[in-house]
Amino acid sequence: MKTQNLFLFLATIFLIACSTDDTTDEHKDSITFESVVADSNSPADGSPSLEDLAAIGLNNLTESQEDYEVAIANANPAPTTLTELQLIIDATNSEDSDNNQNSQLPFGVNLAGAEFAEENMPGVYNQQYTYPNAEELDYYKSKGLKLIRLPFRWERLQFSFEGDLDAAELGRIKDFVRMVTERDMFVILDLHNYGRYRINDADEIIGSNSVGIADIKDLWTNLADEFKDETNIWGYGIMNEPHDMLASTLWSSIAQEIINGIRSKDTKTTILVGGDSWSSAERWVEASDDLKDLVDPSNRIIYEAHVYFDENAGGFYGNSYDEEGATPTSGVERVQPFIDWLKDNDKRGFIGEYGIPDDDSRWLVTLDNFLAHLKDNCINGTYWAAGPWWGTDKMALDPRSGEESDPVNGEERPQMSIVEKYTSITNVCN
Repeated sequence: MKTQNLFLFLATIFLIACSTDDTTDEHKDSITFESVVADSNSPADGSPSLEDLAAIGLNNLTESQEDYEVAIANANPAPTTLTELQLIIDATNSEDSDNNQNSQLPFGVNLAGAEFAEENMPGVYNQQYTYPNAEELDYYKSKGLKLIRLPFRWERLQFSFEGDLDAAELGRIKDFVRMVTERDMFVILDLHNYGRYRINDADEIIGSNSVGIADIKDLWTNLADEFKDETNIWGYGIMNEPHDMLASTLWSSIAQEIINGIRSKDTKTTILVGGDSWSSAERWVEASDDLKDLVDPSNRIIYEAHVYFDENAGGFYGNSYDEEGATPTSGVERVQPFIDWLKDNDKRGFIGEYGIPDDDSRWLVTLDNFLAHLKDNCINGTYWAAGPWWGTDKMALDPRSGEESDPVNGEERPQMSIVEKYTSITNVCN
């Protein structure tokens, strides 16, 4: 009976793939794609062959028939087109390689600078904003920190909605990705826009009359097309810290359309979805619980939260350790709601930003406890921040000489004594 159902499944897909406009409505109603897929959701016994699957237009058939059957059976929602079936095939093909690649999850650092001068868009390259350099990559690789989160701005890549990507800015990102690849490191492409696009010196919220969901979907569709063949993209960070979005347009609905756009071009790269309310780990359940319902046909979403240890969790650290109300366990307590949510919903997580000032050694204890807790829960992250223009900023991780960042000859920052203890973690927790 299984084999009969499977052949019926294949025959029906073949009919759909080859159907013409004169297919009758009666035939469409009598045998639907969805019903046949449902009938064939039992694992196969090795028949029909992969050649039969190829005959109906499916490509890249490198795994066993049973693997594909199980993947189709577990797909939610069930596939309804050959395109959706191909996405499942592609995801199944690379599942083993992904598991191997991610058996050790890397920690790393934000190399900031390309998102600077947010009030000046698009701004002038190397005067108002810049990109990280090779010396910084060499320094962080020497510390075992192989994951780089690269913040950049939408306004500098796309001057008009649904227009071409700016060749110069795109080239800068590609040059950086190439440098990362040459060093056997990984990069997160982080769209650092807070759920907005700056127009005439005003930040317009996605979903407003000024910035449509289709606009941000178009950007990421184009970016996925540009980077889909790169080998070292750890994830597409689709939006840094969305917040105060319109009640009429939920962040989750925007994120879903971005996912749909990316998957139309790239079925393999992981998608990092930041939470609402500034991606707060502490407020995750209240602000971002609906993100659990996002659908990715490739099943490669990682949820991104941010954690800071000052009183308002904003990462400004304007007061002393005592005045901020900090304790050795501040980070542990703030990240726990996010960790619980991940476990309750069987999701993967990542902490895209955390950091401390260099003005009190007690912050080092708080950071150490926080990172140990992440490690215990199989969650990796990237420190905020480093980069060529951070200079004497009290949270900066770059070594410095005088008032300048200097990864080659500079004096190391105290935060590095903790950060370098956590370079990777296993993706299998007890």
